[in-house]
Amino acid sequence: MCLTELAKKIDISCVQAFHTYNEIDAMIQAAIYYHFAAAFTLPAFSSYVAEKLAPYPDIHAGGVISFPGGGDTTFQKSRQAKELRQAGCKELDMVMNLTALKSHEDNYVIEDIAAVREAAGNDILKVIIEAPQLTEDEIRRAVNLCIQAGADYVKTSSGWYPSHPSTLSQVQIMADEAKGRIKIKAAGGIRTLETIHSMEKAGCSRFGIGLSSALKLFQTLS
Repeated sequence: MCLTELAKKIDISCVQAFHTYNEIDAMIQAAIYYHFAAAFTLPAFSSYVAEKLAPYPDIHAGGVISFPGGGDTTFQKSRQAKELRQAGCKELDMVMNLTALKSHEDNYVIEDIAAVREAAGNDILKVIIEAPQLTEDEIRRAVNLCIQAGADYVKTSSGWYPSHPSTLSQVQIMADEAKGRIKIKAAGGIRTLETIHSMEKAGCSRFGIGLSSALKLFQTLS
């Protein structure tokens, strides 16, 4: 796999609370240099990233919704989606309401995602389910709820919990339940080409990697 082909499968990010403008600028430059699929920041910096990436329409600015906890109201999530789109984001990664999922409030989860789906229009919508925190049954239910609500991707993790990385087995469960009905994105602890290859073989088509890890990986492969 050439670097360009690999990069188009990767969302690079600076979404930790301690990231600086210098790091966000470094992420933008890396996105342009390697042609990553998208570049994600926290909402306060989304318009800045979108403006810098505007001359490169094949590199999407990405925005996060109810990140990283997922506990915002449906109205707040919908409003965030609209604001991020106005800022120039073309991809939206929202966090599922995991309290509702674990409490078997499935209709609430569907309605929560569906409201963001409507607000997102034709832009790409991914739903983060924090698979490392879920049982197999919960992962399977979460995948089906995302499908029912019309999301484009179901995503393993926000990556905010480094002690609980996403695993191949979680991707395999998600892919088995999805059966091609929704795309899968893996994030959180993705560090090596071997991990990417194994998860891609299992059914994952997009990967989220933080700035420092992405640079280390691509500099090793260059």
